[in-house]
Amino acid sequence: MTKSIVISGPPAVGKTTVAKGLAEEFQLQYVSGGDVLKEIAKEQGFDSDGDDWWDTDDGMKFLSQREQNSEFDKKLDKKLIELYNQGGMVITSYTLPWLIKDGIKIWLEGSHTSSTKRMQSRDNMSPEDAYKITKERFDKNKALYKKLYNFDFSDDTSVFDLIINTDDLSAQQVIDVAKETVRKLL
Repeated sequence: MTKSIVISGPPAVGKTTVAKGLAEEFQLQYVSGGDVLKEIAKEQGFDSDGDDWWDTDDGMKFLSQREQNSEFDKKLDKKLIELYNQGGMVITSYTLPWLIKDGIKIWLEGSHTSSTKRMQSRDNMSPEDAYKITKERFDKNKALYKKLYNFDFSDDTSVFDLIINTDDLSAQQVIDVAKETVRKLL
């Protein structure tokens, strides 16, 4: 397969799970935009290991640095565009769908309540902490991308081939809907 797929959506909506499911189904390479950004954080002296690093004080501190210095995000997006254009990738990214022209773009949406529950379960944290972190990450990223690229993250979904509301679906159901769409768009 020469096309690439990008999965986007708010924090803790299931992007990684769906992306890995599609990568396995279509024998594509999975790339996490968040992992690439964590490598950039490492270059800045952060110990960014662990899947839940973004939800830590250090992860939020790096997010604050990104708000002050757009070079981190520009470097990330340049790298993701290069990978995407190689083809044969499934990439999770907040920004990539608005920055590329072709390929397959899938938006996962869900209520803040659902994202909170996912994060609470996934990262073993209290409901209050999960709510606070998902809300803060969403709000800060939305403002950052508006300032950096002038698009309305989560409000402008016109660039997507498919929008899946994950609230009342299991992870496997979301993956199945995404697979069906990808098969049609190949």
